[in-house]
Amino acid sequence: MAIYRLLQHCTLGPKEISCITEAYEEALHILCVKDRDDPLTEMIAKKIIKIAQTGIKDPAQISAMAIKQLEIR
Repeated sequence: MAIYRLLQHCTLGPKEISCITEAYEEALHILCVKDRDDPLTEMIAKKIIKIAQTGIKDPAQISAMAIKQLEIR
């Protein structure tokens, strides 16, 4: 899965990784993306990581912002 591969070599702590993965899973659920090999999953993962790096800690907010910024739906 895209998010886990991207986070594999990061220096984030467990709380940050948990927040990011929760936001990622939520975004995939909202968008009804079931195929984890879909190229869309990597786009979503990268956007979620980028948003989380701004300091936002709420997974629901990160997820919503990623979906909005990617103009998906």
